[in-house]
Order: sequence, then C-alpha cells, then structure tokens
Amino acid sequence: QVPLVESGGGLVQAGDSLRLSCAVSRRYVVGWFRQSPGKEREFVAAVNWIGDTTYYADSVKGRFTISRGNAKNTVDLQMNSLKPEDTAVYYCAYHYGGSLYERESFGSWGQGTQVTVSS
Repeated sequence: QVPLVESGGGLVQAGDSLRLSCAVSRRYVVGWFRQSPGKEREFVAAVNWIGDTTYYADSVKGRFTISRGNAKNTVDLQMNSLKPEDTAVYYCAYHYGGSLYERESFGSWGQGTQVTVSS
C-alpha cells in the first residue's frame, strides 16, 4: 500500500481558516482523520470517488468541507471557524471496507500534517 501524502497544515488563531490537501491516485472513498496527544485517531470527514457524497463528524459539521479536486487527484479539507480543540495531526487514507467512521476500515495512511489552533 502506497501511503497518501497530506499537506497544508500550520499554526493559526481561533476563528481562522486552513485548507488541507491529500494527494490521491486510486478510485476509493477517501477519509480525513485526526489525532491529538493521548487520544484515539478519530474520523473527521470522507468523500466518495465522484465527489458528490460526503460524510462528516458532528464536531466539524458546518465548519469543515471535504471535496475532490477537479482532476480527482486531490481530496481537500477546507476548515473554517477553527477552534483550539481542532488542534491535532490530520491524516488522510483510503477506505478499504467496513464502517466509514472506523479507523480500522482505512489504509494507506500518510504521515499526517500538524494543525495547531491557538486561542
């Protein structure tokens, strides 16, 4: 499994926006997860291959938007109204089967990109 590559993380203030990007090459559902120190890696959002069906965790619904790039070779996560509790390492991965909201259903994890939101 070739790992995916995330980019776009950084340090921002509460209320700011940030856009993450994940380079993809296969026709799978792609998900974004995040993990903060001492916590489990948790589901954030996912999008199907075509890009017309999306899924969100309740904690980010209305603030984050997942989308496919026009050439279908990226999956972006637009994060608005960021909060300090959004601070985490963000990962993208392919969905290989099973529950869409469970880490175990995904693979080809990238190394992640750090997002830090200061208050």
